[in-house]
Amino acid sequence: MTTASESLYGMASAKDLFALTKPRVMTLVIFTALCGLLVAPGSIHPVIGFTAILAISLGAGASAALNQWYEADIDAVMKRTQQRPLPAGRMDRETALHFGIGLSFFSVILMGLAVNWFSAAFLAFSIFFYAVVYTIWLKRATPQNIVIGGAAGAFPPAIGWAAVTGDVTVMPALLFAIIFFWTPPHFWALALFMNSDYSKAGVPMMPVVAGRKSTRKQIFGYSLILAVCAIAPYALGHTGVIYGSAAIVLSLVFSWLSLKVATSKTSQPSEMKAEKNLFKFSIFYLFALFAALVADRMILA
Repeated sequence: MTTASESLYGMASAKDLFALTKPRVMTLVIFTALCGLLVAPGSIHPVIGFTAILAISLGAGASAALNQWYEADIDAVMKRTQQRPLPAGRMDRETALHFGIGLSFFSVILMGLAVNWFSAAFLAFSIFFYAVVYTIWLKRATPQNIVIGGAAGAFPPAIGWAAVTGDVTVMPALLFAIIFFWTPPHFWALALFMNSDYSKAGVPMMPVVAGRKSTRKQIFGYSLILAVCAIAPYALGHTGVIYGSAAIVLSLVFSWLSLKVATSKTSQPSEMKAEKNLFKFSIFYLFALFAALVADRMILA
């Protein structure tokens, strides 16, 4: 007979396995992948489309689980991550590893059998890139970790596109570029007021290695590149005025907030309002930009 304590333990285990997938991050992955799928030329059966998004979601969850398996020592040091299942002692590393590997294989096989093998191979590469190239190699090796590793988070819309078309053309490459150049200012804004955590954990994040002043300038520089990439789909004739207007307005606000970060001189995390404002807006920025992309395609098609 199952006792109440055993039942609660089972519920906690399921909850912790779900936590390994980083559901907050997965929300952005699912949304951008869905946008890529919806704006791709051609058509896809709703059930196949749902399966494609499910496979991408599972692949993202697998990457997150493998990331937490490898970074359990770092997570145990940083306040922001100390309550994750592994550093909190609610799960052993072997379970996380097996869960991540199993979910990886299942997501890729599901994508290949139900959708197409090109998108499945793309998904497999994205998991490998995040789990091995970024997590195992770059994260502890270079302050450019989040720049190069940002490619992992930029794959979903291109994979969503490939699920429909079976290929990748200029438009999904532009969507990839938007997220790729969005990642450094988004993540470094967070790193600026979490600098002590990264320093304590020995992670060579840009503010730790290059200092706050250099990081702030780089944030502004990347925001300008991001603005060009965001407006490019409209400028090149791939989207209409709905997306174009949204891209221009959103990018102007993003650049302005980045400029405020670049000119800030505060070193106290509690006083870093500019950095916190940019971090919060950057999340809205990406959601709003991709939502405008879908609205543009649906309304003006």
